[in-house]
Amino acid sequence: MFWRRPKQSDWWDHLVQDVRFGLRQLNKRKVSSAAAILSLGLAIGACTSAFRLIDALFLRPLPIANAERLYGLSQPGFARAFTYVQFRQMRAALKDDPSDQTELIAVSAAPSLDLTYGSEQEIEKANVQFVSGWMFASFGLRPARGRLLTETDDLKPGASPVAVLSYDYWTRRFSRDPNVIGLSVRMGPDWRIGPSSKVFEIVGVAPERFTGTEPGAFADIFVPNMMHSLVENPVAGLFQTYVLLPPGGAIEPVREHLLAALRSASTDLSKAPRALGVESAVAGAFGLRTDYRQALAALGTLVGLVLLIACANVANLMTAQAAARAREMALRVSIGAGRRRLIQLLLVESGMLAFLAAAVGGLFAWWSGPFVVGRINPPDNPVRVSLAVDWRVIAFALALTLGVTVLFGLAPALRASAVKPASALKGGDDPHAGGRLMHMLIAVQVAFCFLVLFVAGLFLTTFQRLSNQPTGISAARLLNLNIITLRPNEPAVLWEQVAERLRNVPGVESVGFADWPVLDGNSYKTNGISVNGAAPSNVTAWIMNISPGWIDTLRIPLLAGRDFRRTDIPGAVIVNEEFARAFFNGENPVGKTFEGTAAFMRGQRFEVVGMVRNAGYRFLREATLPVAYTDFHDGKGRMLLSGTFVVRTSTANPLALASVLRAEVRGAQPEFRVSSIRTQRALIDAQTVRERLLAMLALFFAVVALLLAGVGLYGVLDYSVFRRRREIGIRIAIGAQAGDIARRVTFDIVTWVFAGSLGGLALGLASARPIRSLLYEVKPTDLRAFATPALALIAAAVLAALPAVIRAVHIDPVKVLRSE
Repeated sequence: MFWRRPKQSDWWDHLVQDVRFGLRQLNKRKVSSAAAILSLGLAIGACTSAFRLIDALFLRPLPIANAERLYGLSQPGFARAFTYVQFRQMRAALKDDPSDQTELIAVSAAPSLDLTYGSEQEIEKANVQFVSGWMFASFGLRPARGRLLTETDDLKPGASPVAVLSYDYWTRRFSRDPNVIGLSVRMGPDWRIGPSSKVFEIVGVAPERFTGTEPGAFADIFVPNMMHSLVENPVAGLFQTYVLLPPGGAIEPVREHLLAALRSASTDLSKAPRALGVESAVAGAFGLRTDYRQALAALGTLVGLVLLIACANVANLMTAQAAARAREMALRVSIGAGRRRLIQLLLVESGMLAFLAAAVGGLFAWWSGPFVVGRINPPDNPVRVSLAVDWRVIAFALALTLGVTVLFGLAPALRASAVKPASALKGGDDPHAGGRLMHMLIAVQVAFCFLVLFVAGLFLTTFQRLSNQPTGISAARLLNLNIITLRPNEPAVLWEQVAERLRNVPGVESVGFADWPVLDGNSYKTNGISVNGAAPSNVTAWIMNISPGWIDTLRIPLLAGRDFRRTDIPGAVIVNEEFARAFFNGENPVGKTFEGTAAFMRGQRFEVVGMVRNAGYRFLREATLPVAYTDFHDGKGRMLLSGTFVVRTSTANPLALASVLRAEVRGAQPEFRVSSIRTQRALIDAQTVRERLLAMLALFFAVVALLLAGVGLYGVLDYSVFRRRREIGIRIAIGAQAGDIARRVTFDIVTWVFAGSLGGLALGLASARPIRSLLYEVKPTDLRAFATPALALIAAAVLAALPAVIRAVHIDPVKVLRSE
């Protein structure tokens, strides 16, 4: 009796057979298979790498209890952070209702501070975060060693100098030494710590996975908010505020309650917040999530486009291969193979191709993720993003692989499975029919490639223009030595003594000193400038204290008047061109005076002794600011705890003198400590990190997209010549010229390329608005923005068409017709 195995077993046997046959097919077409795997692998790897970043910054929940109930607060139109006075007002409003279990938590940013352990001989740096003492308990965290901060540590300003190390810092710095508990660490002096350094006792180590509430910014040391020097300052907005809801709580009533509390406590309603922004902090909030949200969205879109281009490319390849196997498919149908069976066969081949590409993509993603993160911030302040491969990354990679299989494999499989045996075995297929789908896919490829090239061009131009933005100074061979003083209010004469010693170091051309380096983000401003006794101007003036020789060291041109002198009486000031335009109507201000009516300048009279050309102050992207340079020797408004020596060297690499200069500073003045040494070029480059990242990755994706589009064009043209070889042979036999053959071979593809370019042009115009904030002095409507992608695509099309055209015009009619 005939016995038939179950259908499930038949399906499994067929699947095994299809896998074996697919391996033979891949091995048979080594070159085309390798090209498909490599192109898909790059696209899948780029997508997975981008998703790893998105997962780390936006999707991975904080390792705390009830992260889904955590929200971040912000003040639209104000600084995102709150003053601690505001924080206490909001928390007190919540505590008025004993039944309300909502908790507020305040944390600062995690800046790099100077500190020493047991000795003041060597200064280290660590990221210190000020946090609410009850934060750890509210988050349900337990110590890995010792104890964590508690609410009693955060009751009175300056009362509890205790610190908790992060597990990561404990591992890196102390190799998990259990004896770290009870060790003392001296921090500062710093404006966050106070005018003198403070000694903190290490009382514990945080749990392993918790590194703070801000993704991408690992805190090394946690200290109570009450140890911040500005915790009582009513205008210092330094603290990010989180809301932890009770079970079943809703954020909207809490938001309205807190907004009402802030407005009722404000003495000036015009300065009170009009609204409170709320965002889920299940994966953290602020920091890189805000700074790089739009950049990552743009990169994710580019990566997705490259993936679609790769899928269209491989779909064309699979379509061409399926057409070449038409007779094979016809024979399978003739001996009883059903359409479902043929679709399974071809999808298995596509799946094997996709999973091999996924393996290549996994290796690429494993390398490229850390590579990209390493370029988000400069080496002196690197971003630390945990790129662990969790279930979301694995699920994304699997879903992507399956999706890619369907994208490039389904259409060719459906087409091949619909073969008509009689026509295919006679070779009677329409030579043009097989190319229609391929031509449409080429149009899609070209449109997406045009868009990728267009956006990449905008990002590249932005980076070039921002990097080459005139700064008004000569950054070459310029070194900044940031100094902290162990005693506050060190007289300027001590700074001059150190500067004089540095001038005698071989390889040093000139030395000056100031409050801070230019273009490092620091600033001081005032709105109280009165000229000739008039009412104070509403124009903001920006202030910086500098020493004699500082202008010459930075090579800022002096346009009128002179530099500072040691004999100048208090009140001498040098202004830039913008200051003269804003306050003196553009006239020569030398010899004229103005008065200060606010902050440290209140009641002081200043005489302009010089005018310099506009130079960079805070940021590259901002417009020129009106700046008044005051004499460092006056001591008026000078930062009490720190300053910067600016050294111009005669050596091409100024960092070669770093160790010598550090030793000279310490030898000249033991109370001065070199906190950091940075070149001026590095400070400028640090302001183009995001633009450099976008330009670098966009250029890479543009090259890949153009390469894929070129390969796709070549594949379609080669396939077209193969399918029409009989027609071409007949035309050559009856006297067709090479030019006519080339025109007929390329006419259809040129038409589709032109159509795709028009589609890409429309997509480019539509994409300009969402990325406008990422651009700098670039207009998407500029002719160059569209001409560059068009010329690149034309060049790629010409190169891709040449082999096919050469093959077509060299067809031997006799051989072709005889074989047919």
